[in-house]
Amino acid sequence: MMKKLMISLLAIAGIAAASSVLADDDGYRGSRGPDVKPVDNTLYKTECASCHMAFHPGFLPARSWQKLMGGLADHFGDNAELGAAERQAIEAYLVANAADNAGGRRSQKFMRSIGDTTPLRITEVSYFRSKHREVPARLIKHEKVGSLSNCAACHTRADLGSYAEREINIPGVGRWEDD
Repeated sequence: MMKKLMISLLAIAGIAAASSVLADDDGYRGSRGPDVKPVDNTLYKTECASCHMAFHPGFLPARSWQKLMGGLADHFGDNAELGAAERQAIEAYLVANAADNAGGRRSQKFMRSIGDTTPLRITEVSYFRSKHREVPARLIKHEKVGSLSNCAACHTRADLGSYAEREINIPGVGRWEDD
């Protein structure tokens, strides 16, 4: 009986030690899946990603996506108007996969930090800002980065919905090591 108990305790300790090696920057332990659902809408990729990254809908609430899609005539200084059918289809995709509908752990963290506000820029969300507060401006200004909205410049698996700290590779610097 004592031998079985000892073996069980050792097995549990081994599993705990192994899983701590896999812990990411948010304390998640275990096998890594995507932080947010990967963008899987061809129309959204074609229309929106022709100018900028196809941002993951799970980073903003539905109300933000609706406001953004309703103001495409002045989309951060550019005219990004679409035909009615395309706009409605993209908005439906964004709303269905928005942070308040997505359910993923990273989306939930965005939602908790957003509260009742309606942010129009992911970079203005307090959770986003807290995750990037230690990144020096000189790294953001690198010619291959340019701004914090260029997620894919440093997050090597952003297209797959993965934003793990261990997958960050900053142009001109290399792997990000959080001290």
